[in-house]
Formats: sequence, C-alpha cells, structure tokens
Amino acid sequence: MDRRSFLRKAGLAGAGASAAALATPAIAQGNQTWRMVTTWPKNFPGLGVGAQRLADRITAASDGRLTVQVYSAGELVPPLQSLDAVIDGSAEMSHGAAYYWQNKSPALSFFTGVPYGMTSREMAAWVRYMGGQEIWDEIYDQFGVQGFLSGDTGTQAGGWFREELTGLDSVKGLRFRTPGLGGRVWEKLGATVTNMAAGEIFQALQSGTLDAAEFVGPYNDLALGFYQVAKNYYFPSFVEPGLATELVVNKSKYQELPSDLQAIVKDVCQAEYDQVASDFYANDPRALKTLVDEHGVNVRQFPDDIVEAGAKAAAEILGELRDSGDALTKKTTESFIESLNILRTRTEGTDGAFVEARKKYFSI
Repeated sequence: MDRRSFLRKAGLAGAGASAAALATPAIAQGNQTWRMVTTWPKNFPGLGVGAQRLADRITAASDGRLTVQVYSAGELVPPLQSLDAVIDGSAEMSHGAAYYWQNKSPALSFFTGVPYGMTSREMAAWVRYMGGQEIWDEIYDQFGVQGFLSGDTGTQAGGWFREELTGLDSVKGLRFRTPGLGGRVWEKLGATVTNMAAGEIFQALQSGTLDAAEFVGPYNDLALGFYQVAKNYYFPSFVEPGLATELVVNKSKYQELPSDLQAIVKDVCQAEYDQVASDFYANDPRALKTLVDEHGVNVRQFPDDIVEAGAKAAAEILGELRDSGDALTKKTTESFIESLNILRTRTEGTDGAFVEARKKYFSI
C-alpha cells in the first residue's frame, strides 16, 4: 500500500467538526453513545484499527447500552489535542499514547515507554500487578480522567534516516521526529527533536524539514510511505522497547456507568492490549520483508557509540526525574525502576537466555 493510497482511503478530515459531531451524546432508554477521539489516522494499521476494534467490542459486549463512536485524527479535534477533549468534555474517551501529554506531567511518559526500559510483558506486569495502575490513577486524577492500557507495539524500529549514521557525530544537529523520554535522550545526544502526528511526518521528511523520523515500525511505516524519501532504516529502537497505547475516559462519567459497563470497558482494554501486541508481532516482519524486497530499504543497526551514549543519557534522565521536585513524578520513577530491576531478571535471565540458545543451536 503506498502512502497516497493509504491517506486517500483514510480520509483524514480537518480540525473542524460538523454540528452533528459536536452534538450532545444520545441517551435513550438507558443506552448511551460515547465519542472516542484518537491520535491515529482512520484505518491506520495496528493503532487506528485497534482503536476502532476496541470501540466495536465495547459496543457489542454491552449489547449497545454503551455505543462508542470513533473520530480519527482531525475529525473532531486535532490529534494531539485528544486528551484535552476528554478533559474539557468535548469527548468521553481518547485513544492515544500517554507520552504525548508529558507537558502536563512528566510521569505520564512512563505509561507509554521508557528508554532502555520495560518490554510489553514487563509493562503489563508493572501496571497490573506491581502498583503502576494505582500511580497512573493518581496522576490522571488531577485532570478528572482515568487511563487504561489499550495496546502495545512491542519493541519499535529506531527510525528512518536520510543519511547513514557513522557514529555519534552523525547525530549532532540532526532534525529528528521522536516523542517522549526517548526524544529527551536524542536531545542529549545532540539531535534537534520535535513531535508531530503520524499524518504530518511524511511531508516534513519530504520537504527536508526533518532529517530523520521514527513512528512505530514496519507495519505502520510501510503505510505512511517513509521509504519513499529515506532508505536507511535502523533497528532496534533503544528508546522505545515496548510502547503502550492508552484509552482515557472521563472519570466522573465512567464512574456513573453501571458496574458491568465499567467492567466491560476495563476488560476490553486489557484484551486489546494483547490483541494489538499480537497484531504488530505478526505483521511487522512481513511488512519489513516488503520494504526490503520491493522498495530497496537498507536495514541497519545503530553504531555502538550511539547505543552506549543513549544508555548513559537514559540513566541520567531517570535520575533527573527521580530527583525532581514533583512528588508524583518521583513516586512513578521509583516504582518503575524498582519493578524493572525485578522484572528484567526474568526477561534477561530466562527469556533472553532461551532466545540466544534458539538462535545459536536450533533451525528447521
């Protein structure tokens, strides 16, 4: 699928909304219609499709008592204003990534992903079983909303670069689209970092406004067409090891729902976390094969000095957050670090050792 075809099918709308879209949600005979705004283009592989599937599953599981209408990026509000729409009441739900809102609280980045941090399994373990959800609830309580993990991409690609990276000096002054704490790592390495929504990245790369960009990985990047303007594709990302998406709901409206509808929203989000992760795991390698075989993309690994400097920068950033004056950011950082140090013993000592043995000794 080329980019023009994808965006044409996606039918990205402008920021303006019709009067019908802005109307008060219908409530009749106990049934409710909630609006979900997203940061993703319509029908976007993995993420946009996942948001729509989540909405459809809530609608079906509730037998229509809670119907969720999805508004893709720009249809109701600009993509990076999705959370604000839930806070101000323009929508009841948003589907995006918590690190997009780090300007509201640096602690929110932890609930998307941390450089050299948790994989998708580790993230779910922390949030579900090691106190992460309770801390997340504290952070979002300040804004009258509640967040749930709603998907995970797994370890992402490192990004698309116009020029091959020969070492750390190649990063100096590089204009790079990458968000969250990972963006702060790249800034420490010397890049000039910006964030922008998925639908804006291609044009910025094509015009030369950006020298490099990362979004997720092959499954999404093939649809976005980055291969048309940059051929150097770096793997793996060391700043996005297991990136989670979120569903955010208006907390007061959520608490007004009957208990079974609250459970449906929560349980569907948990199911979709695993569904989206499986979608990416299955389709990333197939999309990468297409990028290499049909579009001549060069798959590369980051030079060692970049990877090492990135690890040092990531540790510095976590130290800065732990020592920050914000109590919730400090609490989140300490919980994350403590949990990571427990979870990595399983990931590295058991899973990692098995993968190395399979790679070395097993072939069929």
